Amino acid sequence: MPTLSALQACTTGPGMRAADPPIQGRLLLRVDASASQAAQSLSATFELQGDGNHGELRLFSPLGMRLVTASWSSLGVQLSTPQGERSFNSLDALSEQALGESVPLAALPDWLAGRPWAGAGHQRRPEGFEQLGWEVTTLRLAEGQLDARRTAAPSVLLRVRLELPS
Repeated sequence: MPTLSALQACTTGPGMRAADPPIQGRLLLRVDASASQAAQSLSATFELQGDGNHGELRLFSPLGMRLVTASWSSLGVQLSTPQGERSFNSLDALSEQALGESVPLAALPDWLAGRPWAGAGHQRRPEGFEQLGWEVTTLRLAEGQLDARRTAAPSVLLRVRLELPS
């Protein structure tokens, strides 16, 4: 059974520009219990660089130890953990395997910029937008907070608190 602990490692992917500064912050991912798995949660600091086509996501423990690195490009997706490296055909496949649920990691860079991902349709809402079955709340993005919820069972909450420039 997949667990959140499987999602803990990353490296710089092909096609990324070194000049792009990473987006940094803290994230909380909570997956409610389902018939096949117990409730799970992950809290970590992160660095995200790139976009839905080429990028890298690094997760760190509260003590600053790198837990996981996911890098992606047109060639595929690599997940690096202290236990080794694995390859996936897509970010959806990685999140499904690692989390037991698909989390739209390709959309995350756009969502953190306060806009829908260009890779899928969306519907505007007063508090943000809905995309890929997720309700994305951007009302507090100027303060550095983004919430995304998938209400379909099992429900999933992704809460991000960005480090804002001084």
